Amino acid sequence: MSSTPRWALILGASSGFGEAAARAFAADGWDIFGVHLDRKAGLEQVERIRAAIAEAGRRSLYFNINAADHDKRREAVAAMREAAEGRPVGVLLHSLAFGTLKPFLAEDEREAISPQQMDMTLDVMAHSLVYWTQEVFRAGLFAPGSRIYAMTSAGDRVVWRAYGAVSAAKSALESHVRQLAYELAPHGVTALAVKAGVTDTPALRKIPGNEALIESARSRNPAGRLTTPEDVAACLVELARPGTRWLTGCVVNVDGGEDVSG
Repeated sequence: MSSTPRWALILGASSGFGEAAARAFAADGWDIFGVHLDRKAGLEQVERIRAAIAEAGRRSLYFNINAADHDKRREAVAAMREAAEGRPVGVLLHSLAFGTLKPFLAEDEREAISPQQMDMTLDVMAHSLVYWTQEVFRAGLFAPGSRIYAMTSAGDRVVWRAYGAVSAAKSALESHVRQLAYELAPHGVTALAVKAGVTDTPALRKIPGNEALIESARSRNPAGRLTTPEDVAACLVELARPGTRWLTGCVVNVDGGEDVSG
């Protein structure tokens, strides 16, 4: 990281990978822009995260908005540009986990995924990466050396019960990363999809049959345990250093060897 602190913009900053990343980047000297969507109970957790960022001596500015709302996104980025005081967004992390977990086929159509649910899942979990990148780019907040990370999963190629729409979103997300890497390369900005191992997060707990996923991953991982959000956050901090400027447009596995052991 440069001697002048940069901002890390984290989408999905109130739990899971986003929370761990906010804490890790703050500990490494970054200021934090956080985007999340929470009710009262979640807001208490956000305040704990912001307190930890402040204890690390860093600034934070959080936005409790729907990250897929075009007007809210534009307003948030405008506020970030003002707060940034000329310092760039050195990291944009897309860690949004909000989609519909329903099968494609069911005798009762109410039990099967609808076109609206499919579109919403793809919009939030994949396409919003492009729209946030566009907005940050147009605001002039990227600089040479900025990094874009998007959280993907083994669901990009493995079939899980009721995971079809999210699986499609993860595949689309990886495609978007490749395209962004290509278009941003002349600007010195990189883009990576980060595939974490199975991690016990609130998002995982919503997947039907998550207990079996957890046990399978634990038994297959050569380290004998699940990946943690902190494992992933530590890798993201290291990947944000200047030496990774030629690493772009690909999927990086952060799983302790889980994937190669499967």
